[in-house]
Amino acid sequence: MSALPRPTTARGEATRGKLLAAAEAEFGENGFASTAVSDITRRAGVAQGTFYLYFPTKADALRQLVQDMGRQLRHALTEGTAGARDRLEVERLGLEAFIDFALEHQNLYKVVMESQFVDDSIYREYYQTLADSYTVNLQRAQARGELRGGDASAQAWSLMGVAHFLGLRYAIWERARPPRHVLDATFDLLAHGIAPGGERGA
Repeated sequence: MSALPRPTTARGEATRGKLLAAAEAEFGENGFASTAVSDITRRAGVAQGTFYLYFPTKADALRQLVQDMGRQLRHALTEGTAGARDRLEVERLGLEAFIDFALEHQNLYKVVMESQFVDDSIYREYYQTLADSYTVNLQRAQARGELRGGDASAQAWSLMGVAHFLGLRYAIWERARPPRHVLDATFDLLAHGIAPGGERGA
């Protein structure tokens, strides 16, 4: 699913940004179903008809928000892991960067989670795009000998699950960064698995 065409003028892009910011706030605070287009345009400070110049439906605005969050998250992870010496360090720094991103984007995180109940394809596209990129990076790390071999796609989805629920518990429910010992224990699990002494199953 592709994003809607972007405005061709700076003024149009600014208006689109205001509408998305307003939609993020309204969806995050009140939920998608309880938010009317008029709520979004009122918060954005534009006429109601202006909304439809950029988004055919309220669901299209939601889709754009989710797609934008995916791009912002991937950018934040790239910046947060810059300079890492190997893939294990990328995983450690990336986990912390993800938690920080979730803390800074409370409404957007909620919007992504709610999208599964509005249009399952929006939700699935968000996670599939992340997983596809993650899988490629894990495959490259395996080829360099920085990670054990195996199904990189399965590894990507599993690692995303760990980050998701850690972010849900701390960034969303507790609105705080996990304590250092929690991050250390999580990374130890990611790096060494749960087998005693680092043993691998048959």
